[in-house]
Amino acid sequence: MVNKEFEGKKVLVVGLARSGQSAVKALGSRGARVWINDMKSENDLTEILEPIKNIYEGLMLGQAPTNIESFDMMVLSPGVPLDKPFVQVAKSAGVEVIGELELAYRMTNAEFIGITGTNGKTTTTALTGEMFKLAKKDHYVVGNIGIPVIGCVDEASEKTTMVTEISSFQLETINKFTTKVSSVLNLTPDHLNRHKTMENYIDAKCRIFENHEVADILILNYDNEPTRELSSRTKGRVVYFSRVEELSSGIFVLDNNIVIKDTPESKPINVIPVQDVFIPGNHNVENALAAVGMAYYSGIEIVHIAEALKTFTGVAHRIEWLGEIGDVVFYNDSKGTNPDASVVAVKAMDRPTILIAGGMDKGSEFDEFIAEFGNTIKHLVVFGETATIIKKTATKHGYTAVSVVSNLEEAVNTAYELTKPGDAVLLSPACASWDMYPSFEHRGDHFRTCFENLRGR
Repeated sequence: MVNKEFEGKKVLVVGLARSGQSAVKALGSRGARVWINDMKSENDLTEILEPIKNIYEGLMLGQAPTNIESFDMMVLSPGVPLDKPFVQVAKSAGVEVIGELELAYRMTNAEFIGITGTNGKTTTTALTGEMFKLAKKDHYVVGNIGIPVIGCVDEASEKTTMVTEISSFQLETINKFTTKVSSVLNLTPDHLNRHKTMENYIDAKCRIFENHEVADILILNYDNEPTRELSSRTKGRVVYFSRVEELSSGIFVLDNNIVIKDTPESKPINVIPVQDVFIPGNHNVENALAAVGMAYYSGIEIVHIAEALKTFTGVAHRIEWLGEIGDVVFYNDSKGTNPDASVVAVKAMDRPTILIAGGMDKGSEFDEFIAEFGNTIKHLVVFGETATIIKKTATKHGYTAVSVVSNLEEAVNTAYELTKPGDAVLLSPACASWDMYPSFEHRGDHFRTCFENLRGR
């Protein structure tokens, strides 16, 4: 059956990043009258616009969109806050405002499972996808992990599962979107410059299950109190996972084994010994528990779940081992985009470490981050918008081994000069990258380049 929902509709796509480009193509192929808005100029977008020049009907570039009332729908980039005046004008005029995730959901009959939370989303999503891959199930690993959902809708069928990493920004612009199985991994302060309050941030995350029916599954982290308390906000079935508690039912650690106990009356099913999980760290045990739940309640057999846990090597930019110079090990944790994520990286270090941190100011506080340094972090090198804020916080807590530098290359060189054989250099910024880089991936790639250049010298 052909979906004619968008045929003849006048749709404004705001933002021409990867998801925006895919949205333009998908809308055009379904008969929509597509207009494009981006704050960049036409000259800056020449390479992007050329392949889609026969699709769009009009352009509004270098400024906020106007004549909003003339559109039937607006598709927002996740990076555009909903409190922008033109968004409010659109809503007041009855223009439906959605994001790429909602758009993709309406264009496919595929089944969605979704993973959100503050930290661990990408690793958990990729690990769940590996379980689907080993089970030879038709699936795509998509979403905030870097592959727009909209780019896969034409290849997907009703037998396809979209294993989807979902951010709070994406969830702000859903309407009908829902998942058969979803997980909220944890909730700690993040993106408060966008959401303003922790309550707003949690409310955005909860939208992943707002359309759940009774038969749908919501997997929650029992060990994180704000997440555990979400159980009262869903119509679906709640399944807890825990690294530290033996649960009456759920996914948890029992006698050093990861087990599944579907009901209080059922016997635990052994999945794998904890020590056989390939990716290191307690945080990754939690990610593994969530992935086990996502896969198990999606119908993946235990044998494939266990195999994935034994062989999955992790994700780039997440405490990624780059190599050694002499006896100094370098780790890339560019995905540490908030203090809590970087605390996890600090706790994973097993040798004296020079830590590189700093980036865009998201309104985070760094007290608990500094407090976790203990005897592990022997020196802190900071750069970016938050450099002076982090240094001031460190000084307040009596930590004075801090160097302020101008950029990441200088940070890498300074960090290495401070090392002794047996030390580590860790990039874990505790901040977003957008003050200096378009994404944490670009920041991590530049760190890798700086490391390679240093090793070459």
